[in-house]
Amino acid sequence: MNPETKLDTSSIQALHDKYMFPCVSNYYEDPLPLAHGKGMYLTDLDGTDYLDFFGGILTVSVGHCNEHVNASLHRQIDTLQHTSTLYPTAPMVNLAKKLADITPGDLEKCFFACSGSEADETAVHLARIATERDEIIALRHGYSGRTELTMNLTAHAPWRRAGSSIGYIKHAHNAYCYRCPFGLSYPNCDLQCAQDIEELIQTTTSGEPAAFLAEPIQGVGGFITPPKEYFEIAVGIVRKYGGLFISDEVQTGFGRTGDKWCGIEHWNVEPDIITFAKGIANGLPLSAVIAKPEIADHFGGLSISTFGGNPVTASAALATLEYMEEKDLPSNAKIQGDRLRSGLEVLQEKHQSIGDVRGMGLMQALEIVDPNSSDGKAPDAEKMSLLLDKTKDLGLLVGKGGLYANVIRISPPMIADASDVDRALDILDQAFAAVG
Repeated sequence: MNPETKLDTSSIQALHDKYMFPCVSNYYEDPLPLAHGKGMYLTDLDGTDYLDFFGGILTVSVGHCNEHVNASLHRQIDTLQHTSTLYPTAPMVNLAKKLADITPGDLEKCFFACSGSEADETAVHLARIATERDEIIALRHGYSGRTELTMNLTAHAPWRRAGSSIGYIKHAHNAYCYRCPFGLSYPNCDLQCAQDIEELIQTTTSGEPAAFLAEPIQGVGGFITPPKEYFEIAVGIVRKYGGLFISDEVQTGFGRTGDKWCGIEHWNVEPDIITFAKGIANGLPLSAVIAKPEIADHFGGLSISTFGGNPVTASAALATLEYMEEKDLPSNAKIQGDRLRSGLEVLQEKHQSIGDVRGMGLMQALEIVDPNSSDGKAPDAEKMSLLLDKTKDLGLLVGKGGLYANVIRISPPMIADASDVDRALDILDQAFAAVG
């Protein structure tokens, strides 16, 4: 096929079905090939515009084809495109310094890779080296990636099918208040989900865990947001037994949760290691691990990242962070996130199938349930699928998630303004009314 041949929607889908692995699944009953993007909008091959309220899975942080980021990309591509980590470059070390400046506590030394999976795997490897221990505690409903190790850190059966079982990973209860595994109600629960980590350590590990890895808000899990006391208790228990804390900020990082650069900063806990990816470079493949120097310095020997810290992606990340600072996007995420949250709660009062509204900043979720079930909370994945297609038909793109595939994930680029939020809310209202 001539590479300049223009493909239509059906041709793209036919090629996708023929040449892509079947695990590379698409949204929607009729998948949506996209052709252009600018700011808050994406455009399909037929010229139809869609308000993007998923941001490429929380990755397009400062808008599609952001001119400031793209200008930096163009300059760097024309100057130096690739070297590998065998040679230091100004973009890479400047990005490492920038991350040290904006992250909480004493985090200082970085390692760059290309994906959140690589970042989480590197962080776990570092923790095991630094502590000279093996066992890792992760959370149920968590998602960490698609490598052999990170599929095992993940606690969603559909995302683990290709992974063998790694015995040194133990899964604790998560803080899923809407579906409390202990049948309790916050705040009259004594945070049993966090307290149970102590018994988990005492009964399923050697008593000497290397680290506890957790997302401040669980992304693929359906934006499950813990009570404010959860992390202080959970991390306190892990540190009591000598373990480190890895905060997985792949989805929550860089102002997404509002006001703070990192999601974990909302809960008064300083991590020993943080992992970043997704929104770090507005869509370019880059991830980072940043750690306290006394921990990072244990990682000696030989290691490289062929593409990690690439001068082009590092330049994009620096430009992305500059733009976030110039426009104060963490504050905007708080302001517009509050507006979005208020509107979603109004929708919850209006539509009985919205069982729970949760999240922080521009990371909000609706859990879709069958109100006519015995407890009024049975997950309704079928209605979720109908809603996903209907919002698309009405010109809005949102995400889905949750262990039961019944959660609408809402995470627009952080440049969203009040008119964008109001339009998204109006389309969601129409979609709920249409599906009944």
